[in-house]
Amino acid sequence: MIAITGSKIWNGNEDVLEGYTILIKDRKIERISKNITIPSNYQTIDGNGLTITPGLIDVHTHLGVSEEGVGKEGADFNETSSPTSPEVRAIDGINPREYGFEVARESGITTVQVMPGSANVIGGEMSVLKTTGSVIDEMVIRSTSGMKAATGENPKIFHGSKGKMPTTRMGVAATIRQKLFEAKYYSNNSNASFDLGLEQLAKVINKEIPLRVHAHRADDIVTVLRLKKEFDIDVTIEHCTEGHFIADYIATHDVMVSVGPTMSTRSKVELKDKNWKTIKTLTDAGISCSITTDHPVVGIEYLLTSAIHAIKNGLTEQQALKTITSNAAKHLGVDNRVGSLEAGKDADFLLWDGNPFDLQTSLLDVYIDGTKVS
Repeated sequence: MIAITGSKIWNGNEDVLEGYTILIKDRKIERISKNITIPSNYQTIDGNGLTITPGLIDVHTHLGVSEEGVGKEGADFNETSSPTSPEVRAIDGINPREYGFEVARESGITTVQVMPGSANVIGGEMSVLKTTGSVIDEMVIRSTSGMKAATGENPKIFHGSKGKMPTTRMGVAATIRQKLFEAKYYSNNSNASFDLGLEQLAKVINKEIPLRVHAHRADDIVTVLRLKKEFDIDVTIEHCTEGHFIADYIATHDVMVSVGPTMSTRSKVELKDKNWKTIKTLTDAGISCSITTDHPVVGIEYLLTSAIHAIKNGLTEQQALKTITSNAAKHLGVDNRVGSLEAGKDADFLLWDGNPFDLQTSLLDVYIDGTKVS
């Protein structure tokens, strides 16, 4: 049990609290208030001069399924034997001992979503987990958080080069549409033969999970929104690189987006218009935005750096914090547990010796579920 007194609290909801005490008990935030009488059995930390924030969240990673420094043997994130693989689950390929988890913790990232890659039009299920632990099943906080899909160049290159559909954007959209129709039929037909892929894709049709779609170009984003309307499903736009061109249109479709990895190079045609102002434009349009590194495309340790660039290009500090805390938690459907500092939520928090968005500020301590992990 811990009490932290005298610090500045950035709670993730754009509030800055001065002179408050935060109590931690049984892995949860017990109370945040002024004038608290601290029980004698609590460890008291003098937070004078410190800033407390929620633990950071990266909504779109391949942490543990794409292992750094391993090579081909650690590349377990794309089941490229077929253009569609809704039957696979990222959780079955995550190595919790992968070095990236340690880097994430040391960088203040306490929650991540791990997903299959974007080689396939439909890539499989993804999970949300904490970044500490040695057994994935004990780290998971949402075992099935979405179904991965991808538009654009990646599936065209991976499968079109083999002479398989899709070779065009038309083919990508048709492949998604075909599988969604199959899943819709499967979901509504009790006599259908069991099919693991359709069983998992039916969760999208039934709105149990969203379809999280890799879409960089504006025309691909519009295709995803067309499919959302056609099948009445929940979607998120992942990357949303050209979202600034059609922000007002996106805003009419009730979707959340992740933006990034903007620190990457313009390695393909659909990245040529990537821009640090995208997140500002989308936020101004009223869209709930999160920032991602797409680790290991950009190292997960640069999540905070990415938010700093967003501030330099128009976001306020508190808006930027939301993109990697409360907005991110909402994006993942775990905002009842993480993403903001509130009584009853998981005690995932960070202690800084100054402004978190000053690169000279040091991250002193990282807590997950009330336990110091870094």
